[in-house]
Amino acid sequence: MVPVRLTFLGTAASEGYPDAFCDCDNCEAARSLGGPSLRKRSAALVNDDLLLDLGPDVLAAAMVHDVPLTRVRYCLLTHEHSDHLDPTHFSSRRDACGPNGRACLDFYATEGALRVAAARLGNHMPARGLRDPRVGERLHLSAHAIDPFVTLTVGPYRVASVLANHGSGTMVPLAYVVEQDERRMFYCTDTGPLPEDTWRALRALGQPIHVVALDHTFGLKAAEPGHLNLEQFVGQIERLRAERILADDARVFAHHIGHHSNPPHPLLVEVAARRGYEVAYDGLSLNV
Repeated sequence: MVPVRLTFLGTAASEGYPDAFCDCDNCEAARSLGGPSLRKRSAALVNDDLLLDLGPDVLAAAMVHDVPLTRVRYCLLTHEHSDHLDPTHFSSRRDACGPNGRACLDFYATEGALRVAAARLGNHMPARGLRDPRVGERLHLSAHAIDPFVTLTVGPYRVASVLANHGSGTMVPLAYVVEQDERRMFYCTDTGPLPEDTWRALRALGQPIHVVALDHTFGLKAAEPGHLNLEQFVGQIERLRAERILADDARVFAHHIGHHSNPPHPLLVEVAARRGYEVAYDGLSLNV
C-alpha cells in the first residue's frame, strides 16, 4: 500500500509571515531566521493530485518547494477569502498559455464561492459562471457546487465536508476529512471552535483520523471570532481525543499561523511541544 502524503505549500494566515509591510519583532525575526519561519499563505497538497485551496501563493510554493502541480486533477476549496481563493490561476489553464496535457481540473466549492470566483475573473463571465460549459472548455475546468455535511468521491479519495466557524454573513466555510486507503486527514484551517453539527458529523464518521491540520491564527494572544488561539486549539484537540475521533497515534499540526500572535518557528515549536502538538511549516511533507 502506497502511503498517503500531505505536503504543506503554505502555512501562514492572510498577511503571510513575515507580513511584507510589517517590522514587528516577529516579522523581523522571521526574516533573520529564514527557513521554516518564512510562511506563504495557506494551501496544501495531497499526494500529487489533490490541492487544498487555490490561494495566491501556490505558484510560488510549487517553485520554491519543487512541487510541480502538473498532476493536480482535483481541488477542494475551504472558503472564498482571497488568501484561499485566487481564481486568476484558472487563466493559466487556457490553451493560449500552453499547459501540457490540458487535463480537466475538478474544482469543488460552495455555491457562494463559485460566484465569487467568477466575479473575480470578470472577462464577461456568462450567467452560469464557472459551470458554463464554454468556460469549462476554455479553462479545462469542471466546477462542482458542494455543501457542508456531504460525502463524495473525488477521484481516488472519499471526502466528507463539514462546517467550519469562520466569517459572517452568507459565506459558508468548509473543512474536510479526506480519506484514502483507510488513512484520514482533517484539514480545518480558518475556524473558531467547531460548531456542534460538525462535532456530530465527525463522530458519525466512525473511523479514526490520523492527521489534523488546525487553525492556530491567534496563537499566544487572545482569540478573535473565526479563528483559534493556542488555548482554544488545545481545547479542540482535547475534545477530539476525548470523543475518540482521533487515532491513538494521530499527529496534530498548528496551521494558518498569524505573525501578530505567534513567535517564529523555533520558538513556536517549543511552545507546541509542551502542549503535545506539532507546528506545520512550508514544504513539510508527511505520511498520513
